[in-house]
Amino acid sequence: MATVNFSVPEDIKAAFNETFNHQNKSAIIAELMREAVERARRRQRSQDAISNILARREDAPVLTELEFRRAREQGRP
Repeated sequence: MATVNFSVPEDIKAAFNETFNHQNKSAIIAELMREAVERARRRQRSQDAISNILARREDAPVLTELEFRRAREQGRP
């Protein structure tokens, strides 16, 4: 298992120690790190999806309001 060192503000350290008193702080930090990694990956996937949608919109056909309305009405039963 790897060891990491981080500098944190003293008030955060104190609050963390108080909140997680008598708990395995290494396990808590590891879980928080896992969650942060997953959050960052989700955010990146979301940004990638948005970029893909915007890129595809550049190539999408442009319809007038009348064309759009006709297409919409044709799709109705």
